[in-house]
Amino acid sequence: MNDAIEEILGQLTLEEKAALCVGAGPWKTVSIERLGIPGMVMTDGPHGIRRSSDLDALITKALPSTCFPTASSLACTWNRDLLTEIGQALADEALSQDVNVVLGPGMNIKRSPLCGRNFEYLSEDPFLTGEMAASLVNGVQSMGVGVSLKHYVMNNQEFKRMSINVIVDERTMREIYLAGFEMVVKKSQPWTVMCSYNKVNGQRCSEHHELLNDILKKEWGFEGLVVSDWGAVRDRIKSLRGGLDLEMPGPQPANVQSIIDAVRNGQLDEVVLDESVRRILTIALQAAKATKKKDFDVDGHDALASRAASEGMVLLKNNGILPLKKINKIAVIGYFAKEPYYQGGGSSHINATKVAIPLDEIMKQAVDCEITYADGYTFDGSDQPELIDEAFMAASAAEVAILFIAPPSQTDTEGVDRLDLEINHQHVALIKAVTAAQPNSIVILNNGAPLVMREWIDGPAAVLEAWMMGQAGAEAIADILFGKINPSGKLAETFPYRLSDTPAFMNWPGELNEVRYGEGMYVGYRYYDLKEQPVLFPFGHGLSYTTFSYSNPRASTTAFKDTDGVIISVDVTNTGEVAGKEVVQVYVRDVKSTLVRPVKELKGFAKVELQPGETKTVSISLDKRAFAFWHPAYHDWVTEEGDFEILIGASSADIRQQIMVFLQSTRDLPCILDEESTFKDWLEDANGKIIIEPMYLQMKEQFNLMMGGETASEAMGSDLMGFILEMPLIKALQMQQSALPASADQIIHGLLLQAKMGKREKV
Repeated sequence: MNDAIEEILGQLTLEEKAALCVGAGPWKTVSIERLGIPGMVMTDGPHGIRRSSDLDALITKALPSTCFPTASSLACTWNRDLLTEIGQALADEALSQDVNVVLGPGMNIKRSPLCGRNFEYLSEDPFLTGEMAASLVNGVQSMGVGVSLKHYVMNNQEFKRMSINVIVDERTMREIYLAGFEMVVKKSQPWTVMCSYNKVNGQRCSEHHELLNDILKKEWGFEGLVVSDWGAVRDRIKSLRGGLDLEMPGPQPANVQSIIDAVRNGQLDEVVLDESVRRILTIALQAAKATKKKDFDVDGHDALASRAASEGMVLLKNNGILPLKKINKIAVIGYFAKEPYYQGGGSSHINATKVAIPLDEIMKQAVDCEITYADGYTFDGSDQPELIDEAFMAASAAEVAILFIAPPSQTDTEGVDRLDLEINHQHVALIKAVTAAQPNSIVILNNGAPLVMREWIDGPAAVLEAWMMGQAGAEAIADILFGKINPSGKLAETFPYRLSDTPAFMNWPGELNEVRYGEGMYVGYRYYDLKEQPVLFPFGHGLSYTTFSYSNPRASTTAFKDTDGVIISVDVTNTGEVAGKEVVQVYVRDVKSTLVRPVKELKGFAKVELQPGETKTVSISLDKRAFAFWHPAYHDWVTEEGDFEILIGASSADIRQQIMVFLQSTRDLPCILDEESTFKDWLEDANGKIIIEPMYLQMKEQFNLMMGGETASEAMGSDLMGFILEMPLIKALQMQQSALPASADQIIHGLLLQAKMGKREKV
């Protein structure tokens, strides 16, 4: 392939090279017939193929495709194999519609539950995000169709997303916002990565040399092409230099000409242009190898969508009413029971092949029941007291009431953030009225992001989070309600009690075209753990119709080198009466570190299926990165030798077992001491300690002698030695300048030279 690419590259004219770097149309790239260079078709597709019926029009009705559950639901499956299977189905449909690259999955971290596009994103946790996205990517690309990871990076809000400048520190960026992308690039080599509109620390992502060239391409080894989000390019020459290979959409004749002119006048090195063209050619020729199809298995994919929806649905609350048994009269309440709320708005909106209706699916399974229906509300959610009265009467006359509840229309959509986490007044009033009339009430939620429920959560007997469930979600709801399927979804994001509890509350959404990520790396459960802040439902939470016990936790070794990693095992037993699936979650806690770290972090998980009474051993590997943190002083991932606590649980708040292990760090870190380093800094550095410890101990002894036998702290009424520890060494030397053989600056310079060269001479 490389030789073929170089041969083609050598035959291209400057004009042709420039043309290849800009789209030919809204969804097409340029083809060059004389050299056999095919164009590519790209289309939206995070949870379904949105292939425009007219490739030359930016917005037209899409061809029919399977609408799978949105990412907010898929992440809650915690099922890698399922995501791979969905990826294969997406590719199958793409091939049937002549699509080469699917624009997805969406990988932006859910910094705040207010982000209007969170339904398209996977999780608040970068590890879960990376693992689930990699599985989806592997599925798509195994079929000869490419993906486009988006949006790289920190497109965490819709408010001014095309211009906002994100101010973020290096460690937060690396540990939270880049980590998921890094995992997918290294595990799955996506064909393309889509840059976001926003700026990061003052520089547009479409022109960000550090993010696109230094980190993505060089450090992570990304081999594909970087494509712009549609319309994200402001300066085509700066973006080429910054590492953006392909501008979309096209045509953009002025930008093509600007590339030609820039090369000719020396403003742009043709070597830079060649590198982008080389990447574009590689992907275009790779895409051409795929075998096209005439159609896809509509019914089979619909069944897969139903299975995916059922595994992503999370049983938040259940007093034992579910699954429904021996019920003779059911009241189904809610407009969305007849008109399902199953997907969000914007570029991911799918023209579904078919759509299951919740009321119909309930009636199919409750064949011996008398079922009544009441609207309860209208589509627009306006106050309608008479509809609540009607629902109250229906619920009173039934044995069970099933309410379908969703946030206001256009809440989950591209382009607009949510204003709050509430459902509207009519829905709240409806829940209160129905649950007062009928204690055996079940609330079904259709939404793309967390809702606050403090006003009504105590009323229903059960609450099922069904998410934006895709076209077959209604069938999955009925299967769960009547026990045909045991729910196994676990939350991929925290549900807070109130909006003001959320990590980004004080820094959202920014002002004057700038947003500061003031919460740092404390996003999601990391924040709630640190603050010891109670939440409504924790990260990883999800109930089942059975119960599971965890026993016999063990590590492959209790002391290991960071380069070797460790395998954690635990026995899981189904202690209930029905088969079920459990998600075993492994969190890591650093007992002691030089820099502050989260209380615990998810670093492994596995979903296991168990029959009643069955026990299986679940083993999860933890590699070096599971124990590492990003150190801004070293600009690298660092592991520190010491004890780590391995926490094994059913959620971030439900830890069942724990193990203590000892990690041996194998890396000798370079010395980062400088003129401002304190005694404490010197004593914590391997070389610095040997050099400076004698001096420190001598000072401590002299202070005690000066105080006539009393310790310095007792005499001064303060922790004097603690004060000394925090004093820069050069200040201590300057205070004794008259007794020194050289200036304090000269002595510090010599000591730093010794420390950095590894010469551990005592002073």
